[in-house]
Parts: sequence; structure tokens; C-alpha cells
Amino acid sequence: EAGFTALWLPPPTDSVSPQGYLPRDLYCLDSQYGSEAELRELVKTIQSKGLKAMADIVINHRCAHYQDDQGRWNRFGGRLAWDNKAICSNNPQFGGTGNLDSGDDYEAAPNIDHTQEFVQKDLVGWLNYLKKSSGFTGWRFDYVKGYGGKFTRLYIDGSVPELAIGEFWDSCDYTDGVLDYNQDKHRQRTVDWCDQTGGTSAAFDFTTKGILQEAVGRNERWRLVDAEGRPPGVVGVWPSRAITFIENHDTGSTLGHWPFPYHGLHEGYAYILTHPGTPCVFYDHYFQSDQGLGDSIKKLLKIRKQFGIHSRSKVKILQAVAEAYAANVDDKLTVKIGPGDFTPNS
Repeated sequence: EAGFTALWLPPPTDSVSPQGYLPRDLYCLDSQYGSEAELRELVKTIQSKGLKAMADIVINHRCAHYQDDQGRWNRFGGRLAWDNKAICSNNPQFGGTGNLDSGDDYEAAPNIDHTQEFVQKDLVGWLNYLKKSSGFTGWRFDYVKGYGGKFTRLYIDGSVPELAIGEFWDSCDYTDGVLDYNQDKHRQRTVDWCDQTGGTSAAFDFTTKGILQEAVGRNERWRLVDAEGRPPGVVGVWPSRAITFIENHDTGSTLGHWPFPYHGLHEGYAYILTHPGTPCVFYDHYFQSDQGLGDSIKKLLKIRKQFGIHSRSKVKILQAVAEAYAANVDDKLTVKIGPGDFTPNS
């Protein structure tokens, strides 16, 4: 009723860590969140409400079940009983004998060698199992900087989800601890990753988050327009592939890493819920009564729905100064954030 179209659920598999981000037996869908039967019932309920269920797919790394004769954790159990050939060779602490890693290293667990055909085949088979057995229709790929984007495309082509999102979390550009105005290179790296997937996957718009929270937190809303007069995040150059957000489980909630300024949450949601891209609402915020945040989000969702604002909507930025940012979207609505003066009629 509120206007949501999909729910992003946590990793569904057996995991060494309770949150699910250190997966072990991928085919075991009993996790700290509940049993496989409960998961199926949940997805069934989600679908009955006309929503899509997205699974959190953690395949950059995988924890082993057993140690080798040197005490290294590199023997996998379950239906995908791989050995150290599935581990990248520049993972010496795990005795990997596969090829070099195609992305950034993840130190906490064996990095999986996605160049191996048996790995690709097994993971495509597992994704299709998730679709058929549990009813998931979308994927959120975790830590995609850890392996080449072309492999994400292979997994998407092989499993054909209705929606795919990559967590390409890259550091913004700073000078002496202050965010640079120009973040074109930062957003281009995200766009390049989407290109590597052949445009089959969207990506979280970390550029927009970084700029928006700085603009609101430091009273510098002039940051919200790039040199070409467009929104400065991925949403300004490839909005249909931009998943905008204010906070997620890594940045907000209990971890509080790179959090959005608390006093600016209303402004943040006013921005992403009226602009193009595909906005993602943080669970904690939606149910937050403090300062009426949850109610504000519901009103903004209603406005987005009422005026048919979508991922490819057109933005005309009308003002971007320290105290106020204003834009017109699709010639249907005008949004203004900040304490400064602005009227659409001016």
C-alpha cells in the first residue's frame, strides 16, 4: 500500500557469522534468521502482496568446512565440495591454487576464483536453485569489487533475475578530510562496473549518498549539482542503473560507519524519493517515530507514486546554494530542501 515494489532480505544461507556475510554451505538455507521452511513462507507472503523478494548474494568469498594437512581452511563441504583450486592463488593464508583474484582481496575468508568454469557452473546452478526452491526473483550482489564485473553478468545471464544490484562500495575523493566537490571519477567507477555487467546490473549510488550527506550536514547544498548542471551522483548520468539510498546495514543501524547526519534524514529522503533512480528505504527509518521520520517517508512515497516518478525521470535543477537546493522533476513536482528561501513561482 505504501508503494514499495521489492524487499531486500539478508543472506539466506548457512554462515560462520550470524549476519550471513561469511557463507559456508550455500545449499543449506537454515540460517540465524530462521529455517528454510520459514524462509519459503516469508517469500511466499511477500509475493502474495505483489512484492519481489531480493536475496543478498555473497559469492566473492566462502568459508571452508575443513582444514588441509597444514591447518589451512580450504576444504569445502555440502553439495559444493570444492578444494583449494576454487581459491585464488594470491590467497596464501588459505593455500589457494586457482588463478589470481580478478578484484580486490577480502582478508577474512577464502576468495573464490570466478575464472574457474566449475565455479561459474556451480554458482549459476545455486542461483537457479534459490529461484525455484525459495521464490527469490532478484539479487543483491555483495562486495562486487572483489571479482570482475563480467562474472556478475555471467551469473545474471545464467539465472535471469528480474532485478540485480551490485554493492560497488568505493571511497569518495577527499582533500585534507573534506569531500571534494567534483566526484565525477568516483561515480564513473560505478558506471564502469555496470558497463562490465553489460548493463544487466544496477548499483548502489554511493556517490549520491556521500555528496548528499555532506551537503546536508555541512550546509553546502551547492554540492548537489555537477559542472554540467546534473545531479552529481550516478543518478545524474545513468539513473536507470542507480539505486539511491540514505543508509544500509553497514553504514547505519548498529555499525554507524559513514552515517548520514541524523538531523538531515528528512532532507535526504525528500531528495531520493522525488528524484530518478530507484530509491531504497532503510528499514530502521521506515519504522522510526522520532521526529516523524516514518510518516514523512510514507508521505514522500505517496507523492512519488501519485506523480509517477520513476528511475528515468528528468531533473531540472533550479537552485543549488548553501542554504537551499531545489529541482523540478518531470514537470510534475518541485522539491526544495534546506532552510533557504525558494518558491517555484520565482
